Amino acid sequence: MVQYLVFLAISTSIFALFALGLNLQWGFTGLINFGHVVFMTLGAYTTVLLSLKGVPLLVAAPIGAVVAALLGLIIGFTTLRLREDYLAIVTIGVGELIRLIVNNQDLPVGDTWISGAFGIQSYPIPLANLQPNLFLKLVTIGLLTVLAGITFYWLWRWIRPTRALAGVDSPKRVGKKPEFILRLVIGALLGLLSAAIYISGVIALYDYDPKAGLMLLSLLLLAFVFWRLEVLVRSPWGRVLKAIREDEEVPKALGKNVFWYKLQSFMLGGAIAGIAGALFAWQLSAIYPDNFQPQLTFDAWIMVILGGSGNNIGTILGAVIYFAYDTLTREFLPRIFTNLSSDQLGAFRIMVIGLILMVLMIWRPQGILGKKEELTLGK
Repeated sequence: MVQYLVFLAISTSIFALFALGLNLQWGFTGLINFGHVVFMTLGAYTTVLLSLKGVPLLVAAPIGAVVAALLGLIIGFTTLRLREDYLAIVTIGVGELIRLIVNNQDLPVGDTWISGAFGIQSYPIPLANLQPNLFLKLVTIGLLTVLAGITFYWLWRWIRPTRALAGVDSPKRVGKKPEFILRLVIGALLGLLSAAIYISGVIALYDYDPKAGLMLLSLLLLAFVFWRLEVLVRSPWGRVLKAIREDEEVPKALGKNVFWYKLQSFMLGGAIAGIAGALFAWQLSAIYPDNFQPQLTFDAWIMVILGGSGNNIGTILGAVIYFAYDTLTREFLPRIFTNLSSDQLGAFRIMVIGLILMVLMIWRPQGILGKKEELTLGK
C-alpha cells in the first residue's frame, strides 16, 4: 500500500504539473492547445538524451524545459495569430508531427544512434543509486514534513476567508455560504489525502525506496511551480492575460502587445510541460514514442475542466479526481463486471468519465472550483 500510494503521488503530481501548463495557456489566456503533449515529449527526450551524454540531471532537466519553451516560441510565431478552431487544429497537428519524427528518426543514445521506435532505456534517474545515511534520511523526511505543513496551512487559509463570510446575513454575502461548504469538503478531502501521502512518504523515505525520492522531488517541483504561477496570475502580467482571454481588443486599445503576451504564456506553459516530461521519463524508466499519444493532452484537458479553468488549485484537484477515478475503476470494475474483457472494461471506463464530464458541463460548466463569469469554453 505504501508503494502504491507513492506511485499515485508521483503520477498525480506529474500530471498536475502538466495540466498547470495547459491551464496557463487556456484557462488564463484563452489559447486552445490540443497539442500540449508535444512539450512533454521534448522535455522527456531532451532530458534523457542529454543525461546519457553525461550532462548532470539538474542541468539536463532545465535544458529540456528551455527546449520545450523554444518549440513554443516557434509554434507561437506561426499559429498564435490564428484563433479558436484553427489554433486547435494546428497545435494537434504539430503534436503528432513531433511524435512521428521521434518514432521514425535515429536518436543519439549515448555513443551510438538508435532508432526512436526502439525507445530509450537504462538512463540515469535522480536519487536512484543513493544510499542515504540516517542524517540524509532525516533531511528528506524534514523536507517532506515542511511541504506537508505548508500544504495544510495553505488549505486552512484557503477555507478560512470564506468562513468569516458564511455567517453574514447581508444579501451580498448569502452566495458565499455554498462556496464555503464546497471549500470545506474539498479542503478536508485534500487534507486527508495529503496526510496519507505524507505518512506513506515518511515510511518509504526512512526505508529508502528510490521512488520515494522521486516522489519528494516531483512534489517539491509541483509546489514551487504552483506558488510561482499563483504570484504571476495575480500580478499585472496575469491581469493582462485575463483581459486577453475575455476580449483581446481591450488590452490592444490600452497599448498592450497582445501577441507578445500570448507568446509568453504559450512558452511558459510549454516549459512547465517540459519539466513534467522529465519527471514522466524518470517515473517510466524507459520511454517510447507511444508513451506520448494525443490522449495525454486530453487527459490534461479533463483535469482542467473538472477542477475549473483559470484556477490553479482547481487544476490540481482535477488531477487528484482523475487519478482517484482511474485507480478505483481499475481496482473494482473487474470485480463488479466479471463477464467483461479488459478491452471492454477500458471502453466502459472511458464512457463513464465522458458521462461525468457531460453531467458536470450541465450542472456546473465552470468546473468544480471555476468561476462562471471567467468561463472560456464556448466563447
